[in-house]
Amino acid sequence: MICTDALPWAAMSESEQNAKSPDNALELAIGRQIRDFRIRQEITVADLARQAGLSVSMLSKVENGLTSPSLATLNALSRALNVPVTSFFRMYEETREATIVKSGQGLTIERQGSRAGHQYQLLGHHSSGHSPRVEPYLITLTEKSEVFPMFQHEGIEFIYMLEGEVVYRHASRLYRLRQGDSLYFDSNAPHGPEDLVSLPIRFLAVIVGRT
Repeated sequence: MICTDALPWAAMSESEQNAKSPDNALELAIGRQIRDFRIRQEITVADLARQAGLSVSMLSKVENGLTSPSLATLNALSRALNVPVTSFFRMYEETREATIVKSGQGLTIERQGSRAGHQYQLLGHHSSGHSPRVEPYLITLTEKSEVFPMFQHEGIEFIYMLEGEVVYRHASRLYRLRQGDSLYFDSNAPHGPEDLVSLPIRFLAVIVGRT
């Protein structure tokens, strides 16, 4: 004999089981958000139901994601909680991409400076029609060079020094950068290292451009 007490799904109605399925993620997210607002404002279920003109059982179903609330219901709850209707959807997001790069496993990229003893490791890359192109690089300079390549491309760039010391050129200006220093600039202007003062030099360079 199977004990249904150990199987909570067995005691659920079909509609309740459907509410727990991944297809009901939106209802669950809305319900959690409404409950969070209510608890944060120290309002009981009964009080919120009364203020929104709902039954206690209906509000309970909404908070537990067991029903799809109408726009009228959401509007009534937003008024009672004094929050915008859109705030109920904050916890619901479509799948977003993430990239992890383990230490030392960045993708080595060949660029102008590669011939001058510069190593470029791409630490991640993602772009879509809804966001700018972002390319984070770990750049390592280990060899002195008399000639340094200048870069010029659309977008903006951010540099953060991790090790060493370098004189960095942006347009007609020179900047002396040491560990902990950062430089943020318009990358449409010519830029690049002017003098490698103390080797080895390592810095993060984050390039943000158009898709």
